[in-house]
Amino acid sequence: MSALPTFPIGDLPAMWLRDNCPCAECRDPRSGQKLFQITALPTGLRVGSAGAAAGTAEPAVEVVWEPDGHRSVYPVAWLAANRPGRTDHGDLRTEHGKELWTARDIAGRLPAADWADYLDKPGVRARMLESVLRLGFMLLRAVPQREEQVLEVAETFGYVRETNYGKLFDVRVEPDPNNLAFTSVAITPHTDNPYRDPVPTLQLLHCLVNDADGGDSGLVDGFAAAAMLRREDPEAFEVLTRTPVPFVFRDAGTELRADRPLIGTDSLGRVREVRFNNRSISTLRLPAEELEHLYAAYRTFAELLLRPELQLDLRLTPGDCLVFDNTRLLHARTAFAQDGARHLQGCYADLDGLAGTLAVLRRADTLEPLVEMFAGAGTAEYLGEPVTMAQHMLQAGARAEAAGAPPHLVAAALLHDLGHVAGEVVTGLELMAGTDNRHSHTGADLLGRWFGPEVTEPVRLHVAAKRYLCAVEPDYYDQLSEASKYTLKVQGGVMTPEQAAEFAALPGAADAVAVRRWDEEAKDPNAGTPPFEHFLPLLAALARG
Repeated sequence: MSALPTFPIGDLPAMWLRDNCPCAECRDPRSGQKLFQITALPTGLRVGSAGAAAGTAEPAVEVVWEPDGHRSVYPVAWLAANRPGRTDHGDLRTEHGKELWTARDIAGRLPAADWADYLDKPGVRARMLESVLRLGFMLLRAVPQREEQVLEVAETFGYVRETNYGKLFDVRVEPDPNNLAFTSVAITPHTDNPYRDPVPTLQLLHCLVNDADGGDSGLVDGFAAAAMLRREDPEAFEVLTRTPVPFVFRDAGTELRADRPLIGTDSLGRVREVRFNNRSISTLRLPAEELEHLYAAYRTFAELLLRPELQLDLRLTPGDCLVFDNTRLLHARTAFAQDGARHLQGCYADLDGLAGTLAVLRRADTLEPLVEMFAGAGTAEYLGEPVTMAQHMLQAGARAEAAGAPPHLVAAALLHDLGHVAGEVVTGLELMAGTDNRHSHTGADLLGRWFGPEVTEPVRLHVAAKRYLCAVEPDYYDQLSEASKYTLKVQGGVMTPEQAAEFAALPGAADAVAVRRWDEEAKDPNAGTPPFEHFLPLLAALARG
């Protein structure tokens, strides 16, 4: 084997590398499942030799193991994309796998699609399902207004979770309700079924009729609220994450109970679940001092959840179907007049089914739309700069690659301005006319069709990174082009010290700053750049599926 100095193997943990051997002796070629137990690997495992593999379609590394002489071949793109030490992987159900939002953040970019497009266009369906995982919800329009249609919506991505309410439930005024949801009274932000173990992770609400005066819906990002509580009152946050609360539901034929904290975290302290429903909290029997602390924290969180800036107001109209993450988003309803008709049908489903459906869609998807964007709309002028949009992004990607950046950052640099060229989502004309087109968000939203947060979040934050750098590096502003100085004003101007501190604490802030620096450097009309196809192997290795 020839030497392969461009990709070192010696610094990779031997057991990890061998455990990921892709050969047919180690993995079933049909299912991809491992054919060995970890205890079957030899003790004293070590790399005997490593070098470029011969006869492979793409660059690969061949490893010969000692002491057993087993041979493994690893694609270089796979090694680069999965190299140990990356912190962006892990449980994407936690706050670090989400985009936290307030009502203002969602303005102008509601994750909505027509039912016909959602059914017929895999790219639209993937974008909508990804919105549920990232933002916590999607809104489907023009869904047929017929009884039990909500079950068909759920079956497009998973399985209906049947409960004591049945496969579906009717949200309307009932003569003898066993739940306040089946009355006309106002309901404050809450999550459903906190008394279940496990709780249904998805809820669907399909509007059949809404002629009532009132009855508007609202959504609150519980993860964003929990993060806000952690910043503003760390002690209250700690109390709510460690104190189990008894959630109980009883009627003539049902008895349900789950003891869980109002804010659930994982082993690393990241928010993973919010259970908040004042109607379902039973009598607490903690020691008096603990009760005092719990009720103080409980009230603080409840008041925070009622802040107007956190609530996204929606009025569901006939044919709308709202799908949301019931472990993250709290939903609310204003009171409505009983003499007006209001009828929603709902059901429950689970996030794992939706995530699996999205993964299958991504597996079948190709990167061809990205190729077309670079070859088509990407050839347009780059908002007053001396290069085209495609030249600018290719230069940014090439600079990241030359700097030895990891693959996800090369991809983020390459694709950072995609929101300007994806015509059906947003263009740059509004931006140069003085209106922020939020291209960083819309581009990241679009890229979520293929890539995880390690790629999308630096794209989402690269505009904020410009505002941040101008705040913390006084000479950075002078490095901006005239067009970039102009758009800085449109995009909110230089951050305040408080805003800069909040930005720096975000998980993807450092990556976004790196992308921002390459962004500003990538405006040389005479610079040579590789074609977009040069980056396709790297992008394919990063694409989720």
